[in-house]
Amino acid sequence: METVMATAASVVYPHITKDPKVRAGKACIDGTRLAVVDIVLLLKRGLSVEEMCHYYVRPLTPAQVHAALLYYYEHTDEIENYLEEAERIGDEVDADPDAFLRRHTAQ
Repeated sequence: METVMATAASVVYPHITKDPKVRAGKACIDGTRLAVVDIVLLLKRGLSVEEMCHYYVRPLTPAQVHAALLYYYEHTDEIENYLEEAERIGDEVDADPDAFLRRHTAQ
């Protein structure tokens, strides 16, 4: 059995890539470090696509934003699970930051 190593980001959807070296392999908008989850958080805050395009210093195209939203709608469980885990970790840190650091730096 031959092992093949991927050296470049793989295109998941037009405008969406996954690269293990960028944002821990999360689905990102091509040519940026913006993850699909970043756009989802803007959506949950009620921003329009136009507002999302101009929210960041480097503007996005409507096609990039729509691609991120399409990815979200087709992979809702993946993105929502990530958001739930991030919230759980945030709650854990808030509850006892020293204990959290001890557990995660001792590994």
